[in-house]
Amino acid sequence: MSRSKKAVEKISFSELFQPKLITVLREGYHFVDFRADVVAGLTVAIVALPLSIAIAIASGASPVQGLYTSIVGGFFIALLGGSRFQIGGPAGAFIIVVSTTVAEHGMDGLLLATLMSGVMLMALGYLRLGTYIKFIPYPVTVGFTAGIAVIIFSSQLINMLGLELNEKEPGPILEKLPIIWNNIGTYSLLSITFCVATIIFITSLKKLRPNWPGMVLSIIIGGAVTAFFNLDIVTIGSKFGTMPSTLPSPRLPEFNFDKVQAVFPNAMTFTLLGAIESLLSAVVADGMTGRRHRSNCELVAQGVANIASALFTGICVTGAVARTATNIRAGARSPISGIFHSVFLLLFLVILAPLANFIPLACLAGILAIISWNMIDKRSILLLLKASAGDAFVLLVSLSLTIFRNVTEAIIIGFALGALLFIHRMSKAASVTADRRLVAEDIADAKNQPNSHYEGNIQKDSNTVIYHISGAFFFGAAASIGSVLDRIGENYRTMILDFVQVPFLDATGANTIESLAEKAKKQGITLVICGASEQVLKDFLSHGIKPPSVHFEKSLEKAVKKYIKPEYVAA
Repeated sequence: MSRSKKAVEKISFSELFQPKLITVLREGYHFVDFRADVVAGLTVAIVALPLSIAIAIASGASPVQGLYTSIVGGFFIALLGGSRFQIGGPAGAFIIVVSTTVAEHGMDGLLLATLMSGVMLMALGYLRLGTYIKFIPYPVTVGFTAGIAVIIFSSQLINMLGLELNEKEPGPILEKLPIIWNNIGTYSLLSITFCVATIIFITSLKKLRPNWPGMVLSIIIGGAVTAFFNLDIVTIGSKFGTMPSTLPSPRLPEFNFDKVQAVFPNAMTFTLLGAIESLLSAVVADGMTGRRHRSNCELVAQGVANIASALFTGICVTGAVARTATNIRAGARSPISGIFHSVFLLLFLVILAPLANFIPLACLAGILAIISWNMIDKRSILLLLKASAGDAFVLLVSLSLTIFRNVTEAIIIGFALGALLFIHRMSKAASVTADRRLVAEDIADAKNQPNSHYEGNIQKDSNTVIYHISGAFFFGAAASIGSVLDRIGENYRTMILDFVQVPFLDATGANTIESLAEKAKKQGITLVICGASEQVLKDFLSHGIKPPSVHFEKSLEKAVKKYIKPEYVAA
């Protein structure tokens, strides 16, 4: 057993699930760190304020629910999380799945699904599955993220154009677009102007003053203009009523067995997407800071945060990449910045809630249009489309399923296709060759040590055949390798299999060798396996492949000396 493996096994439960906040405090936390965290918390709260409101509205929830989510969920993610810099809140990736849940099961159904998702996320963490969730293929991640961006943009077309619908807005994009087209005549030039102006203002300010909070300034200016000129445009207040300025009392959502059963698939979707999003955000933070997060501890914190969010009528909460990156760039030192992010948002809610009533929905639609554009990783899409047909296919399937079906199907089917593509490539990488030189070209040996080189004329021994196997010997490669090994002629008396380049052996590969050993025994052929690693050797023995049916040698050189006539071996 390797030293690193022993170290992993010795990690205690408390160490594995210890929040990073405790780690930071034990390392030493000073006033200069506290001051940096306060500034970073205020900075990211300013960024999170418009995002929380806009994402909640796009998700079919009320604007204040977005703030509840960031305040409560963000607090527990920072308090209990396994990342130093993670900022939690509602995420754009959840817009379509949350809005679909609200449409199908109502707000109580959404809260119940969020609570159930929190329990599932905690279970994933305690079962230590966090590491495996990060194995989602990159084309799948890029594909479903781009698909979600398309859905977010399409969900804001009505607010961008200021359309007046006589019917309920459908969720699926193929049903939505015809209705938008049929009602295009009800467009509002004022809404279009506010939306376009918001986009231009934010993008221009980002180039001219990149450190200024463009999104917050855009809704402040938009709200001020609307209030001052008393414009006839749809605002938060006109559509949702006056925003409350306090947190609600915690309560359990109404539920029964039938309701739990009905929202279970939605909760599973929240869990899968939340785990991927939060761990992806933590990985991005690690890349920016050189730190390492605790995946399973982070999942447990995400679970607690979702349970707490649901109790305070918030929606799904997860780690947010953009807000986490903003937190790091603002100079955060510890999870305390995330706690202050929640505190400042609470202060905004108490002080500024009445002013939010004047914010035009067209301004929020412009913000979400920018978010959706930034979510699409244009460079990665172009690279994947050019890289290989397999990666391009997985990307396009994930993208299409996200847009026209749902995120869960996109991730599951995309993951399956990615796994098949990996198996195909691994099977192509595995090979078996015969009659090659036994070792590499001769090199100078250490002083006073004999030359261990074997010349290629060993192949003149017509009673012996040597096969060199390379690559993972698993079910994807077993058929092709087995078909080569199966061609044993009766004129051979010895078969040597060189396993020095085989890193992995599964049950199918072991079964192939077992069948080969049985055939060799019937034909009176001596089967020798050499160079197998300790783990591969254990796999052989566990499958019953052992002497006398098979002989094991540590190296090819030793197998040659023992089983081939001396006249064919060059000294």
